[in-house]
Amino acid sequence: MRNPGKYLEVFHLSKAFPKAGGGENLVVKEFDLNMREGEFVSLIGHSGCGKSTVLSIIAGLTIKTAGSMILADKEVHGAGPDRGVVFQAPSLLPWMTALDNVMLGVDQVFPTASGADRRHVAEHYLELVGLGSAMHKMPAELSQGMRQRVGIARAFALSPKMLLLDEPFGMLDSLTRMELQEVLLQVWRERKITALMVTHDVDEALFLSDRVVMMTSGPEAHVGDILHVPFARPRDRQGVLNHPEYYNLREHLIDFLEHHDTRKKQVKTTPSAPDAVPFNTGVVALA
Repeated sequence: MRNPGKYLEVFHLSKAFPKAGGGENLVVKEFDLNMREGEFVSLIGHSGCGKSTVLSIIAGLTIKTAGSMILADKEVHGAGPDRGVVFQAPSLLPWMTALDNVMLGVDQVFPTASGADRRHVAEHYLELVGLGSAMHKMPAELSQGMRQRVGIARAFALSPKMLLLDEPFGMLDSLTRMELQEVLLQVWRERKITALMVTHDVDEALFLSDRVVMMTSGPEAHVGDILHVPFARPRDRQGVLNHPEYYNLREHLIDFLEHHDTRKKQVKTTPSAPDAVPFNTGVVALA
């Protein structure tokens, strides 16, 4: 029987890149992480510390230098449909509608299902992310936020064992970002797919996650601390903000990031616009 505390097991994951003048630069060193099935974990750290590299290795898109990974009792080698990936930019095929972009993956993953069943799956997730009336539009007709909704629907429609998100809202304005955080939680609640997300946003990590994994700054970055997030699910922003531990947890994350900033730069707090939603006040942006 599978250990429920070890749905994803990452052992001593390391990645080195060759230097221009010879030798290697060890970006990530002995990164270890266990995740429970259905858990939502955020990976946070300074730019360049190796967060996206770790995510890319788990996705099978980057070759590891050392270490191993086990997902649902099977060792992971290379990319596969068991891991759905949502990138910062959704990279939709411009000559296909939103529905066709989602159908492309569904057709590949479920080739024995009927055409009607495959279409139903694609339509269901597009409706779930709020694109029921726009699924027949081309990517050029969609806003950046709408295109990212297609990317989220595409990943969930594959019914992966794990969802990997690489700063999925990083290119969006603050209001659209918060809106899509809600969309992501709504879709995630339906399936409870095990999810690992890279983010620079402390508030986003606290709002979405069961745990926040903090990486030390590179080179040789590794897991420096893990924060358990006590907020009950389902969540709403106001309830998270009003939780007596919210600002203590937020301060803990910021203190860690400041302490591990080897570049001697301070974590900056970006002031909100006058008409911004209160939850976005003091969003932490990592230099």
